[in-house]
Amino acid sequence: MNTDQGLLTEQPGIFALILVLALWSAVWKGFALYRAGSLKSVPWFVVLFILNTAGILEILYLFVFSKRKKHEEVAS
Repeated sequence: MNTDQGLLTEQPGIFALILVLALWSAVWKGFALYRAGSLKSVPWFVVLFILNTAGILEILYLFVFSKRKKHEEVAS
């Protein structure tokens, strides 16, 4: 191994895997932060913003922990 080359330049598959994982995580983090912000859930927003869990915590928050309130129908 040459001293100028690192692991990522020698094995491009690892770089691609890291890139895909980062994009996956960023998309789920964006959705989860948007939901936490719109529900005004400050503790969840802070936790989701700080922790990086490759999208796992974000997916759990979106589908398990955050319950959207149903809009009541307007009586006419």
